[in-house]
Amino acid sequence: MSTVIENIFSYSRRQSSVVNVGDIPMGGANPIRIQSMTNTPTLDTAATVAQCKSIIDAGADYVRITTPAVRDAENLGEIKKQLRNAGYSNPLVADVHFNPAVAEVAARLVDKVRVNPGNYVDKKKFEHLGFTDNEYALEMERIHSRVSPLLAVCKQYGTAIRIGVNHGSLSDRIMSRYGDTPDGMAESAMEFLRIFEAEGFRQTVISMKSSNTRVMVHSTRLLIAKMEAAGMHYPVHLGVTEAGEGEDGIIKSAVGIGTLLAEGIGETIRVSLTGSPEQEIPVAKTIVNYFTNRQHDNSSDPFQLNRTFEYNRRQSIENEGLGGNKSIKVIISKQLTETITNLADGDIVLSDEKPDYTRLVYSNETNEQGKTLVLESAHNQQSGEIRAKIEQLVDRVPIILQRKYTETLKEVFQIKAACYFGPLLIDGLIDGIWLDNNNFSADETYQLSLNILQASRLRMSKTEYISCPSCGRTLFDLSATTAKIRLRTNHLKHLKIGIMGCIVNGPGEMADADYGYVGTGVGKITLYKSKNIVKRNIPENEAVEELINVIKLNGDWIDP
Repeated sequence: MSTVIENIFSYSRRQSSVVNVGDIPMGGANPIRIQSMTNTPTLDTAATVAQCKSIIDAGADYVRITTPAVRDAENLGEIKKQLRNAGYSNPLVADVHFNPAVAEVAARLVDKVRVNPGNYVDKKKFEHLGFTDNEYALEMERIHSRVSPLLAVCKQYGTAIRIGVNHGSLSDRIMSRYGDTPDGMAESAMEFLRIFEAEGFRQTVISMKSSNTRVMVHSTRLLIAKMEAAGMHYPVHLGVTEAGEGEDGIIKSAVGIGTLLAEGIGETIRVSLTGSPEQEIPVAKTIVNYFTNRQHDNSSDPFQLNRTFEYNRRQSIENEGLGGNKSIKVIISKQLTETITNLADGDIVLSDEKPDYTRLVYSNETNEQGKTLVLESAHNQQSGEIRAKIEQLVDRVPIILQRKYTETLKEVFQIKAACYFGPLLIDGLIDGIWLDNNNFSADETYQLSLNILQASRLRMSKTEYISCPSCGRTLFDLSATTAKIRLRTNHLKHLKIGIMGCIVNGPGEMADADYGYVGTGVGKITLYKSKNIVKRNIPENEAVEELINVIKLNGDWIDP
């Protein structure tokens, strides 16, 4: 299956339907909305109200609150009351996973309810089960009957719903037929959308979330293609789930969210960072502003692009260690007095005396056989111009994408670079990245380049931590625990380690990690090797050491 972008030179937002969420609607011609989620216990009214205020004061449009049980859902009324009395009118969203009764209570009290189709009705045992067509149809009838009461409540109270699909919590039914693939994620959403439409409910938002940026991007593109084919135009929420902490989470979010925003996809976003939720808002604003500040551009001839929904690297001929089957390289300019530590084999440092690579002039008849081409765009739709140039190349020459920045704020530099390089890396179109900024050292620029490649799932240069942003369900101090695990394992550059505060997405998200540390009870941790449990209910004060032992027993430990 593929879809067509009519003119990749021309930035324009996808035309979605409007969904009313309290007094702040999304979709249509409305601005891209920004949201975050509280990480306080929902029954702690004072703490949750205070954090809602902090998130809204930071600039969020919506605040999501976890509701694991009916009494948590019931307390949303008091939280909302206190916020309204304090002058805060922003919409509140209830986050529901396992219990339809919780959603039906919450839908009477808040402006939107998020349900996860993978665990809202289904019981997951993470078993590969076979379903005949008849059994599959019967399952859909059962789900329809369980979802219908929620739709009736939402119609009565004017409450919107987000169908929030997560890569880590697909149902056994979906897994048995599609696996944990973008196609499975898109179909998980479409199953619920068909039920919603059959019931005449259209105040719906969709999200496709994964800690893997490629999966997040491809599943969202695929969902939109399926919706368009069915005549549906629902708004889409974007986010890279369990993105991690600090600059790793910022860069991964900018790569995933930015790739889709560059195509005009996305009506609302959340940047999921391990830490205080209000810290997510400035990052989200910078990402959104990077795209919304550009104008619709008709200055170039229309250029169509067929897009598929899986990663395929462009085939190029190897030259000077670039292209072919070689890994994506980093090119760095530096003064002769500078040194770069830990330079990887094959990466290229250009001194002031080394001549530049060949640069490409836009043409249908380019013939640069045996060369390596450097592309840099100042076009209003930067990734679109680069894509068009690459599509029109006659020869399979290696391509380096370059960008020179003058940013002085490190976080802004990181976000803009990730949004620029990410779309071309996610689609496998370039063989090297060349990033310059005289306001930062060669070491800092080099590390940012490596981080962008890792966020794009193209090169691992350090241990990757798939850690959730924390919420009211979290069963341990996520930031402190992540710091402890990082201290002991940050030299294991070949590993991905998942750190999950609860079991909502934990077991499924472990499929994308080598090892996992998941909260399964107060003071209790369960350890995973990929998606398989290896040790259950370990006391929290012993769990980090036990994680190290598991890594050692499986032969993946390397002494620092």
